[in-house]
Formats: sequence, C-alpha cells, structure tokens
Amino acid sequence: MLDVNFIRENPDAVKEGVEKKKIDKKLVDKFLQLDTTWRGKVKAIDELKAEQNALSKELAKEQKEDLISRAQLLKQRISELEAECVAAETKRKELLNRLPNIPFTDVPVGKDETENKVLREVGERPKFDFTPKDYLSLGEELGIINVKKASEVSGSRFGYLVGDMALLELAIVRLAFDLLTKEGFTPILPPVMIKPDVYAGMGRLAADQKEERYYFPKDELYLIGSAEHTMGPYHLNETFEEQNLPRRYVGFSTCFRREAGSYGKDTKGIFRVHQFDKVEMYSFVHPEQSGEEHLFLLSLQEKLMQALGIPYRVVEICTGDMGWTDARQFDIEAWFPSEERYRETHSCSNTTDFQSRGINVKYKTKEGKKEFVHTLNATAFSQRPLLSLLENYQTNEGTIKIPEVIQKFVGKKEIKK
Repeated sequence: MLDVNFIRENPDAVKEGVEKKKIDKKLVDKFLQLDTTWRGKVKAIDELKAEQNALSKELAKEQKEDLISRAQLLKQRISELEAECVAAETKRKELLNRLPNIPFTDVPVGKDETENKVLREVGERPKFDFTPKDYLSLGEELGIINVKKASEVSGSRFGYLVGDMALLELAIVRLAFDLLTKEGFTPILPPVMIKPDVYAGMGRLAADQKEERYYFPKDELYLIGSAEHTMGPYHLNETFEEQNLPRRYVGFSTCFRREAGSYGKDTKGIFRVHQFDKVEMYSFVHPEQSGEEHLFLLSLQEKLMQALGIPYRVVEICTGDMGWTDARQFDIEAWFPSEERYRETHSCSNTTDFQSRGINVKYKTKEGKKEFVHTLNATAFSQRPLLSLLENYQTNEGTIKIPEVIQKFVGKKEIKK
C-alpha cells in the first residue's frame, strides 16, 4: 500500500501517478475525504476518553448522581464513535487498496504494451536454411510436450513436460540456483498457498488481480501466482538491522494463474497456462539502494539468458502496462523464430516500499529509527525460455541441440526422437 502521509502531503503527485496507471484520480480525493472523516472521529474519541478519565478521578472521590449520569453518557458516546470509526477505517482501507504504486517520474508514459521502450537487443538471431517450426510442433514430434493428454486430464491451458523436456526444466533451475547462490542469494522453497490478509498485504489481490487467483474458501487460502508472493512474507512483521541489508533470496515454486484477462490469447500450446514452474529472485534492500539493486537483478537475468545463448531484448515497461505494485519495471523478451518476434519471458520490478508497507517489513537505522525496506523481484527462469530454446536450437532434422552450459544436467548434447 501507499504511504498515507505521502498521499496527504502530495495529493497532486499521487493523482498524477495513479492516472498514469489508468486509475481514476478521483479515488485519491475520495480517500482523502474518508481519511479526514476517520481522523476526526479518532480525535473526538481521544478527547472523550480524556474527559472520561478526568471524570473517573472525580467519581473516585465522590459518587454524585450527575457525575455517574455523565459517565454513562460518555461511555455510550465513545462506543458509538468507535463503531463509526471502525466503519470509516474499513472504507478508508478499501480505497487505499485500490490505489497502485506510483511510477517513478522518469518511467515512460504510455497506454499499453505498444508504448513500451526497447532498451537493447542482445544475441544473434539464428539463420535457418529451412522454415523453422514452432515449439509445440517440435515438442509433440519429439514426444516431450503433450497438451492433448493434459487437456483430457485437466482441461485447457495445461501441458505435460515429458522426458528430455522435464530434464531441460530441471537443468535451467539448477543453472539459476548455481549462478545465484554464488552471487549471495539464499535458496528457498516457499509455500504455494497464502492467507488472504498476507496476500492483500503483498498488493496481489487489488483491482483485477483477484480474478487471477485460485481461492479455497473452506481453507481460506489462495494458491500463489509466483514464488515472490510467499518469498516476501518470509520476513512478515520483522525488522532488519541496517548493516544486514541487502537480503537476497532465490526461490522455486509451482505457480497458478487463471489467465482471466487472456481470453482467446495463446490458447494453443503452453506459453500461457494455468500452472507453471518458476525460479524467482527477491531482494530486501535499503531504500537508497533499490535503483542500483534493480539494475543488478536485471544484469543477472541477462547473464542467465546469455548463458543459454537465447537472443533477447530488454524493454522498459510504460506506465499503462506495468504491474500494480511496481514503480519501475523491465521485461526481457526472448526471440521466437517461428513467429519472427520477441515474446516476454522475464519481468524485473522495483516495488519500493509498497509491499513492505503491506507486510510490515522494516529496517532499523543507525539512529535507531525504523523505516520500511524496499523490495524487488525478478524472474530467473520460468518455462517460457525453454520454449524459445526449442525454437532457436532446432535443426533441419527435427532435433534440438542443447546449450553447452546445461548439457551436464541433461546428460546429452541433443534431443532426438
């Protein structure tokens, strides 16, 4: 959530920021009106309680009927105001949760993905002397991807990774963990279920995000959409010592998404699915270091992609396309020869103190003051880069060459029938 004091002191900046993210700026005014009402009730309660305390001292000396009557009226009025205060606070919090994180002022302003800014292209695109096949055709012909059986078992947007494809996924997971642990990241395997209040604190139930989530009412638990969703709350309600920052984790989990807003998109294949595996990086840092940390995480993503030899480009996401919790977002898009275009495979986000405020993660300054840390998250690998790998490393014989860096994990140099 946003800092309430910042909203009070900088309403115009907040309005401008949320409007860039396609949120009605009138919500800011509504929030401030409710905030004023709530603060007024809190002040009134405090004043009445002060009067009640003074009256209690008088009653301790002498039980006068008029004093007793006043005490009863005060108690009733305080009770009424407290109920009103709770109602106002609930509405106020609901509105606060409808305000996204504010983008940095130098983030490209745009309405959607068509206005994202390409920063650089890296790697040489393969040149084939044949028409390259798409990853699904390759996977089905080699018997390593099976969406037909998955459809029979689970429905649409599911797939089986079989044989060498399963080994390829485990190989890139191992590649990511090996590289990132050497960079000081602590490995973690987080839960894939999360409580509603904690999920809301992470900013992942706001706006239309709730439609993306799988929820089990009987258990009051959500399935996570990314490892980061339970990696952040690993330090729920904790305070770091300043000298112990940054704290970095690399986590692996299965992820679950309804893909509610993607009707008709990528219905064929396994690019956009309800269940997938992902390796995620997550950092807790000093606020002054979050910009530097963001570029560091991006550099690690590029290092991993370069290790696999997959052509890619780096894109800075515009305000109208960036995530709800993000103040700045970069994406990496891998080259897909069959489509002759780049497609998003990684995201890298600086969420500033938006998530840490919601899950109450702070650090103690040298002066002993407690402040909210900044948090960042970045994809190391999901299954999507594997799909690009199949296409970029295909041969005229229908085989797939395996990048040298992961051959030791797969146990072979080439995938054949």
